[in-house]
Formats: sequence, structure tokens, C-alpha cells
Amino acid sequence: MVDTRPVRARPAAATRRGPLRAGELAEAVVLADLTLVAAIASQILPPPISSALLVVAVVPMGVLGARNRIRAILAGTLAASATGFLVLGVPVVTAVVACGALGAVVGVASRRGYGAARAVGLALLFLWPAAAALADLFLLVFAENRRLVLEQVHNTWSGASRILTNLHFTGLADLGDTVVYWCIAHWWLLVPLVLFVTIAFATALAFRITGPTLRRVSAAFATDALALDPDPPADTVPAAVAPLPVSLRSVAYRYPGADTDALHDVSLDIERKELVAVVGRNGSGKSTLARVLAGRAPTAGVVRRPGSPGPGAPNGTGMVFQRPELQVLGVRVRDDVGWGLGRSARVDVDRLLDRVGLRAFADRETSTLSGGELQRLAVAAALAHRPQLLISDESTAMVDATGRAQLLALLRSLVADEHITVVHVTHHRAESAVADRVVALDGGCVVDPPVAASAAAVPVRAGAPRSRAGDPLLLLRGVGHVYARGTPWARRALTGVDLRIDRGEAVLVVGHNGSGKSTLAWILSGLLAPSEGEARLEGVPLHRVTGQVGMTFQHSRLQLLRPTVGNEVMAAAGASSFDAWRALSDVGFDPRVMSARRVDELSGGQARRVALAAALAARSRAIVLDEPFAGLDEEARATLTAALVRMRVEHGLTLICVSHDHDLPAPLVDRELELADGCITYDGPGRS
Repeated sequence: MVDTRPVRARPAAATRRGPLRAGELAEAVVLADLTLVAAIASQILPPPISSALLVVAVVPMGVLGARNRIRAILAGTLAASATGFLVLGVPVVTAVVACGALGAVVGVASRRGYGAARAVGLALLFLWPAAAALADLFLLVFAENRRLVLEQVHNTWSGASRILTNLHFTGLADLGDTVVYWCIAHWWLLVPLVLFVTIAFATALAFRITGPTLRRVSAAFATDALALDPDPPADTVPAAVAPLPVSLRSVAYRYPGADTDALHDVSLDIERKELVAVVGRNGSGKSTLARVLAGRAPTAGVVRRPGSPGPGAPNGTGMVFQRPELQVLGVRVRDDVGWGLGRSARVDVDRLLDRVGLRAFADRETSTLSGGELQRLAVAAALAHRPQLLISDESTAMVDATGRAQLLALLRSLVADEHITVVHVTHHRAESAVADRVVALDGGCVVDPPVAASAAAVPVRAGAPRSRAGDPLLLLRGVGHVYARGTPWARRALTGVDLRIDRGEAVLVVGHNGSGKSTLAWILSGLLAPSEGEARLEGVPLHRVTGQVGMTFQHSRLQLLRPTVGNEVMAAAGASSFDAWRALSDVGFDPRVMSARRVDELSGGQARRVALAAALAARSRAIVLDEPFAGLDEEARATLTAALVRMRVEHGLTLICVSHDHDLPAPLVDRELELADGCITYDGPGRS
């Protein structure tokens, strides 16, 4: 039996050998591009800002050096330098190379636990001799450049010398003349001396500026090292992949910087060939338990299994995340199914796509898929690795009713027909009916499965009546949209949409995955200008008044940009602390507890409610909610419903709810629209 106990996270680059992997190369290029952008901007903006940008430009390279091998920095620096040379020539290349060199030193120093003094010593040991030799060689070979540099030094000092003489500091001016003339005559000694001071100062400053970012990155990725990094420690023999059966005994897990455990005293067994449903409220620890089962080391307790969990390995553990866009890597759908398996692997792509209802999408670009389609693709890609254990973390959250039933039937068949153990994390208690066993969590502890609660427990009042008098709030005429218009990858999402929405109206927009719902939501919020027709807010084009119509994204975590919940609600809405606290209360949170909570500690459902709180605090003219109830448990769903109805009654708020379900509460549906293939096929009363 193999015990998975808490261990000290090792540096990501500590044991890697051989050529750069796809993930390393991708990270190198992305981070180097950030440095390149800052370097280009530094050549255009005035000196004070340009100097600050050059300091900031070291940060991405420092992160790259802390997480990867030196060759990754070399690859990123070369790629960014080549692009920079084409944009602005040699000055940008010089800046990128300098940032790459400093980033390598800062990153390596951070990975090895060095302080600022040792980092400076490392830079002087490895960077200074090479930089000094290259600078002297350049000035020796290119005599005209040397003459211009030395004349600039002479002219600069001449001005200073005249000022000193006029101030009657003649002796000091004469001494300065002697020193400067000696430096000009012995320029080959002056250049290394200047570089010595410059490199020491720049390294110390870069280490100070980059430190906080590196600590955040280390905290974020250290806990994932065992779960996601397939490289075994250098001093151990890798265990054979054997994730089942798995036994948890008194397991606890606490995220870095958190005050309480996300899991506490969890003991359970997962056997072969069973379907286990994990249910619980938002924030109860469901996703954390899923990651421990996938291989993440707990902070207390013991996880026993016959071998390695083998995350992503054949016959190991497959996982489908809450946010499938994080694990969809291929450009085309068929490419993504076999991503990372190698050419020798035999994968029946068409069969796998057929099993998740995406057979017709095989040659589509993954960037054109809806949220639900991405989720089904992630399931197909996980099955391509033939896992013994498949962990589904809310894989049905963004899928329409038909797709949800299909996926649940698929999960059941995996157990019955292919003897795969499935752990399905869900907030839909009805989905647990297909399971062999239900594990319920509350406050990070295993509890008895709860009895289903009714949403009617939270009282709501009827919505505002519809009225067609006067001018509409939102008006769309002949709206159509084509993504990547004019290219071979063009794809039509909407066609000829005519739509009127009045003040105080509550409109439900439904349709199957890929019907154009999210595109319509982005146009209504002003975040996307239609490629055809016009979309207006009280006569003004919507894309010119962005922000007056609020929106909560389908993947709400993408719009939460501040470190804490309180900061996010106030900053996103430009609201006062009172408005922020009231908005948090409206979506069912205790502001005293929640406002100091870190955003990266939120569950998917909690992140969705925080995004809505920001939109409510902004007092938007209307709010577009893209899949507002996805990822919410029944209690949170009822609380959110009450908050939305209250906002309608008290403030006449106009709501547009985009959903794959018809069963939204009646007070939130004055009118229902159905989309199919980008066209409105129904516009009338709600049909729940």
C-alpha cells in the first residue's frame, strides 16, 4: 500500500531533464510576451514611466525562472527578442535580453531560497563578467559608437564642471576634470565598473519587486505539485499507476493563507466499479475532496492506495474540472481528445465524441464551442486516457437538460460497461439518484445525506408587470454576428435577431448549447458589437455605453480581478463600502465574514454570487446573467432568486437570464425567448 502524506513541495524545475515540454514552452512564450510588451512600451513612453516599465518587465521572467529550467528562459527570451527586433529593432532586443538575464537570476535565487544579497552575488558572478566583456568588445569593434558614447560623457561633465566653477567650487571642478579625462582614456575599465554597479542595483531592485509575485505563485502552485506534476522526486522510485481502491483516514486540507480547513476529519473509501455522488452546499469542500482523490496531498491525515494516482496517465485518474476551458488545449475538437497521448496511442476519437454528443463537432475549433460543449469535450478527452478513476467536478453544470441526461447516462454506463469508478461532484441532488452511493459534505466534514429542500422555503414576491408603453430600454434590429469574419474560420452565431426589452422586464433566454445564447448576452451587455444590425440602449449603441448594462459571465471567476471579495465588489462597481456590503447581503452572504475572504478561495457557486453582487452594487440599468444558477446548490439558488426578485420590486431592475434550463423560478420569467441555430424560434410567456 502506498501512503500519500503531506510532503514539502519541490520546485517545479528541480528534476526535469531533456527537451522542453509543451507546457514549459507555452509558459515560456506567454511570460516572455508579457516582458516584450513592457519593453516595447518602455521605448515609446517618457523616461519616468519607461524606467518603471523596465523594472516591471523583469517580473514575468522571474516567475518563469522560478518555475522552470534556464533553457525555458532562453527559449522565451529568443522568441521575444526576435519579435521585438521586427517591431522596434535593437533597443527592444537589448531590453528583453537584460530582463531575461535578471529574471533568470531572480528566479533561480528564489527557487533556492536565497536572499537579496546572495541574489546580487549570483548576478555579479554570472552576468557581470559576460556583460562587461561583450560591452568592451562592442565598443572596441565599433569605434564610431565608442566615440559617440565618450563624447556624450565628456559633454555631460563639461556642463556640470562649468556650473561648479560658477559656484566657486573650482577645486572640485578641476578634480572632476581629472577623473573624467582618466575614465575616457581608460574607457575599457570604466565600462565594467559602471556595469558592476548597474547590475548589482538592478538585481537588488528586481528581487525586491518580483518577490511578492513569486511568493503568490509559489503558494498557488505548491499544493498542486503532487497532483499535477508527473515527474517523481529524483530520490524515489516511481510507484506503479494504481489509483484504486483509495482510502481516506482523518484527512484534512487547508489552503495556504486560510484560517480554517476546507476539509476536516474526512474518512471514506472508494472501491472499484462504483459510481459515487459527492453532494453539498457551495463551499462545503466538494471540489477540494475531488482534488485529494486525484492525488493532491492532504495537510493532515492519510490517503492509502495500491500505487500512484496517475493523474492524466493511462489507467490512472482522469478529471473533468468545473471550468473546462482550463483543460481544453487543442485547436480543433478532434485534436483535443487525443492531446498528450502521443502518436502511438490508439484513440477512437469519433466514438468518444459520439458518446458525449459531439460527433458533428470533430473538425470545429475549440474556441467556437459554448460552455456546455467545452464541458462535454473535457469528458471525452478524459475518457481517451482510459482512466480507472474518473472524477467529474460539476461536469453537468453548464450543460442543457438533454446533454445533462446524456452525460449522466454516460457516467452510469462507464461503471456498468467499462468498470471505471466514477466520483461525480454535483450540487443537483437529483443527479445523485444514478449513484451507487452518496457522500454528503457540510463545512468540510462528511455528514448524512440531506433531505431535498424546497426553494419555496425562501419567500419571493411577484415580478413587475410587463408594459409596452413608451420607448424600450433595449432594442435589437436585424442583429447578426459572425466570429472571425472574413477568415476561413468564420462561424455564424446569430442571424436576424429582432428584440425589444422594456424597463423592469424579466426575460429568460433558453436554447441548447451552441444556439447563440452567450453571444446574444455579450451583445446585450455592450461587450460585443454585432457584425450586422444595431443594438441600442435607449437609442444609444450598446457598445458605446459599456457598463450601463451589467453582466455576470458564464465562468464568473474570470471577471473577479481583485484579491478579496470586498475589494472586488467595490472596485468593479465603483461603489461605496455601504453599497458593497448591501449587495453582498442581497446575494446571501454575511458581509462581515465574506468581505475579507480571498477570491481564490471561493467555490464556483460563491464566485458566481460575488460577480452578481458587483453588478448589483453598480446599480446597472439592466443586468444580463449568463447561466446565473449553474453551480449553485438549492439553498443558494433560492437565496439568489429572492435577491433578484427584491431588486426587481424595489428598484425596477431589468433582468435578462441566459440559461440552458427552462425551470427558472416564475417571478424571474415574465417572458421567454428560445434560440436555435442563432435565430429566435419562440418569444412569448414562460413555459416552465
